[in-house]
Amino acid sequence: MHRNKLIDVLAQYRRRHPEESTATITRFERLVARQPRCFERDCFDDGHVTGSAVVLNLAGTAMLMTHHAKLGRWLQLGGHADGETDPLAVARREATEESGLAVRPCCTLPLDLDIHAIPARGGDPRHFHYDVRFLLQVEASEAFKTTAESLALAWVPLADVETVTREESILRLVRKALAFPRDD
Repeated sequence: MHRNKLIDVLAQYRRRHPEESTATITRFERLVARQPRCFERDCFDDGHVTGSAVVLNLAGTAMLMTHHAKLGRWLQLGGHADGETDPLAVARREATEESGLAVRPCCTLPLDLDIHAIPARGGDPRHFHYDVRFLLQVEASEAFKTTAESLALAWVPLADVETVTREESILRLVRKALAFPRDD
């Protein structure tokens, strides 16, 4: 089954983060187990899987944030799976598409899981994104290219992210990035 890999990743995440709310992890597991179309962006009844990431600069001190064109808010890079069943591949693809940067994973397991409501827009009804979030780092150049998906891109020092957003899910993501073990 094409969903088994994500089910395994969610089980590993649960074991690695026993302190986290089991409600979020359980909702993820239920979606993936019962919804064969969970990787498709038009799976609105139950919601669908997305992939996103904290993209770190070379020094690991700042993250690339997007001033999202549709939502008008500062967010991490990421987007829809569009049928891709590997959320890490989704996060890498979206980071590269949205910035032009070559990125590599700091870890193959998710840094965070988040479920958030997306308001109705155009022909799409209100629905949920089941966001699998990773920690990525640029491979070489930090020179990004802004695309039509963003009003702007900016390297924001991790310690200053709360000056651009007060959104708790992003601040939680940054706290986890700051706590992630580094090779020094």
